Amino acid sequence: MAIGVAAWGLVAGVAMAKSGMGVPLAILMSIVVYAGSAQIAALPLIAADAPTWVVWATTLCVSLRFLAFSFHYRPYFAHLSRGRRVALSFLMGDTNFALFIRRFPEAVAGHRHEDYFLGSSLVTFGVWQLSIISGIVAGHGIPDAWGLGFAGTMALLALTCTQLRNPLTWVAAVVAGCAAIAAYALPLKLNIVVAIAAAVAVGVLADRTSAFRAGGRR
Repeated sequence: MAIGVAAWGLVAGVAMAKSGMGVPLAILMSIVVYAGSAQIAALPLIAADAPTWVVWATTLCVSLRFLAFSFHYRPYFAHLSRGRRVALSFLMGDTNFALFIRRFPEAVAGHRHEDYFLGSSLVTFGVWQLSIISGIVAGHGIPDAWGLGFAGTMALLALTCTQLRNPLTWVAAVVAGCAAIAAYALPLKLNIVVAIAAAVAVGVLADRTSAFRAGGRR
């Protein structure tokens, strides 16, 4: 997945360079924020001199998916100290989450899940920073014709498809996709939040239906 992460990082770096943000500030933002979608969403607002609260609200909405990731990670890391959990939360990412859940569908008692998480996350963090800083420095030297944005999107899509292992996951994915398209006109990229909520609703409904059927059999 490093290839897809690198492509997306280059896209984000070039976008930051073309936004007029200085190289030192852009690199600092990349290291501190470490969220490509939030950075891309914030750039046009910063360039347009939008109010600070608008920038914060936009990045918050775009990053709400990490709240769902955190809830899912909790059974695996609940035994760790709060400080370690906060440190691990900084390294969360979309690809890492998908790989982690594929490796550990459920928490295994006594297993050090944080070792796998750190191994995956630190590699991704290194690839991301190297690629985005390269994009920031190269700036206008990377032409749009390279199609790096498309390459990064396809890599993420391919990773997502590997998680669709049963009819329920396919239904949740289709519902989320339809919800995201239907709510595309919402401001602050709230369609992403709508899509997440729709997928979660499908999962909860399926779990309750399964529990109800199981109770009926007994």
